[in-house]
Amino acid sequence: MLLDTYQERGLLFNANLKETTSKPGALAYRGELVLKEGEITDDQGRRKPPLVVLREAALLEEDGKLSFVTGFMDELADLPLFLAVYGADCAPNLAAAFYIADIPQPMKMTLEGYDFLLIPLTQGFVWNELVAELGLEKSDFKGQSAGDKVITLAGEFRKYQAKYEQISYETALGQTTGAKRETHGAV
Repeated sequence: MLLDTYQERGLLFNANLKETTSKPGALAYRGELVLKEGEITDDQGRRKPPLVVLREAALLEEDGKLSFVTGFMDELADLPLFLAVYGADCAPNLAAAFYIADIPQPMKMTLEGYDFLLIPLTQGFVWNELVAELGLEKSDFKGQSAGDKVITLAGEFRKYQAKYEQISYETALGQTTGAKRETHGAV
């Protein structure tokens, strides 16, 4: 399966879960997804930590293709990295929602034939923010396995009709703000 291949290649980073779901041919993942690998450090091929990751990612693989992806990026300029690494593995009807720190407002975008919902985020957690965006509640996930929760989120996202402006990648790049994600916790 595709996610197994990613794991073998070291593209799944800080994984929280990778499991089959109750839907035949579907595999769910939550964790970080490497967008730009770190450099090789020795003759055995070990690498430094990744340079760019899609944080708090949730992926759904169905029938050998990525059908759903969500996660957090620091910069809109990193969006093409996702397509460069994973674009060939995406289903034609990929459902994708990315939270990005340096964009000023929510927007819709088509890039390389794939539709993306992009939402600014400097505080919060991607899963919780997308659940709220879709109007879901904890009860919508009650009794489900972690993998099936990803299926539920993906299914609701596919039905969601965001009313945000459609904007080109180039225009959006010109509007980036330089905002950074706020971190909390021990210093």
